[in-house]
Amino acid sequence: MNVFILSLSGYIYSTNRIFKEAKKRGHKVSIIDHTKCSIRLNNGKKEIIFEGDNIINEPDIIIPRIGTSVNKHGSTIVKEFEMNGVYSTASSQGIACSHSKVQTLQLLNDKKLPIPNTIYSVNKDNVSEQIDFLGGAPLIIKIQDGTQGVGVMLAESKKSAKSIIDTFYGLHTSILLQEYIKESNSEDIRVFVVGDKVVSSMKRKGKDDDFRSNIHKGGSGVKANLTEEEQRIAVKAAHYLGLPVAGVDLIRSNRGPLVLEVNSTPGLQGIEAYTKINVAEEIIKYLEYKCSNKISKIKR
Repeated sequence: MNVFILSLSGYIYSTNRIFKEAKKRGHKVSIIDHTKCSIRLNNGKKEIIFEGDNIINEPDIIIPRIGTSVNKHGSTIVKEFEMNGVYSTASSQGIACSHSKVQTLQLLNDKKLPIPNTIYSVNKDNVSEQIDFLGGAPLIIKIQDGTQGVGVMLAESKKSAKSIIDTFYGLHTSILLQEYIKESNSEDIRVFVVGDKVVSSMKRKGKDDDFRSNIHKGGSGVKANLTEEEQRIAVKAAHYLGLPVAGVDLIRSNRGPLVLEVNSTPGLQGIEAYTKINVAEEIIKYLEYKCSNKISKIKR
């Protein structure tokens, strides 16, 4: 296969791991900084230009590793590859949707997948009613564009919740309000989905003084054993967002597993370290399968 990894740098752990596994299995691999890609449209002719003058419309597969800060440009570049018939491990629509917490939850809720009770609003006149809908304090407040646990707050009283919410509304910052799942004990589960199966999963636990479970915030991880229902929910969540490769975050509640969010660019460092599973190899093996099926169909 001729594989393009769309990433800002080859020194990023996950990018480097996927690159090495693809090379090990004999594939041609290039790391393309998607922020240096341009799209040239002219009388029906479509070209993707890299670093000014190199036309790069020829990969069999692209693996987008698109960060939040360059989400819009990255998803647009992915869209152009898709229109040129290139298979992607994350659809352009899925990338855009997954970077919006509320759009992700809207889609999952529409598909009847379980999520925490959530409110999205910019109406500062009924903050008290919003809090009451979620069962009162404590509750979770999330900034829409936050990643890796940044911008996630626990308001332990209705008074503090109103103060935080009023502040964000005043700053015109987009936020979500969610119920606090006390029984989760500051734990969640990162489920790594590749294709139509779960290839790895880990339980993440926050530090003693932090309710957030993110590894980047000093949390720890351990290999998780999933129920059939948790596996089914994770695979469906990735599928509904158009993400053949995805990280799905679940939380265990008294009413069953709930989807917190879906990540189109899930990191490999934590999950490979804690589960000892070669996730990067699983991604490449899946792409080999997809590529061989594509070739078989063309020959027919």
